[in-house]
Amino acid sequence: MSTGGSTTAVARRAARGDVVRAGARAGFVARGVLYLLIGVLAVRIGLTGTGEQADKGGALAQVAGTPFGAVILWALGIGLVGMALWRLSEALFGGAGPKGDKPAKRAVSAARFVFYAVSSFFVLSFAAGNRDSGAGATDRQSHDITGRLLDLPAGQWLVGAAAVGFLGAGLWMGGRAVMRKYRKRLTWATMSAHQRRFMDVTGIAGGVGRGLVFAAIGFFGLKAAIEFDPDEAKGMDDAIRSFAQTPAGPWLLVAVAAGLVLFGVFSFGQAKWRDV
Repeated sequence: MSTGGSTTAVARRAARGDVVRAGARAGFVARGVLYLLIGVLAVRIGLTGTGEQADKGGALAQVAGTPFGAVILWALGIGLVGMALWRLSEALFGGAGPKGDKPAKRAVSAARFVFYAVSSFFVLSFAAGNRDSGAGATDRQSHDITGRLLDLPAGQWLVGAAAVGFLGAGLWMGGRAVMRKYRKRLTWATMSAHQRRFMDVTGIAGGVGRGLVFAAIGFFGLKAAIEFDPDEAKGMDDAIRSFAQTPAGPWLLVAVAAGLVLFGVFSFGQAKWRDV
């Protein structure tokens, strides 16, 4: 075997080894904590109209105010690094299961790697003392990035393409949750009936709630592109609050928020039963 082939084989074994799998499970736990906190903050907003921020920064601010908050923040950031590295390994070498090597699945894993790499940087920056990534940061960043893109040649098309990506991702997340696509990624055959019901309830409701938030971000991004107005773009907090402006009022916001809480709980279940 050539040196190049041997190196690739070693890298492939490492990517599918215990360390990477442990990192993936830690990442699911970290993701679960963040979504659980975001969902709780969003429920408070829907019920009381509080000025708290229902985004990652708001969740991190809540963690920072607890005993051992600094330690927990670093643990969350490192957990998300583990998730990013696992997704990178899937992009490079394929994921678990018979169809894990399909190009489309590897491309999705690459996109998820970028998402979790950015998320881990965001959390670690906050843990290191950069409070610019705190509460409300997603809204500010959404406005700033949209404004910069709109200033570029073909900026409206760039913003529109990104918005369509978010909108499509949200619909894809919600649709896959309703169709229970997550089951094939779990050790379903070895799970008890109670465990299966737990994952179905949290997986469907959580996936739909998360998908609606991503779709809302995409919708307002598309509106910003069409109207050439960066102020129309919304981050997670503003997107969640927008549900209260629908005819269903605050109760739709609370329902979506409950979905985010359940998605956090679902992530804890994935940490235990996901086939990685």
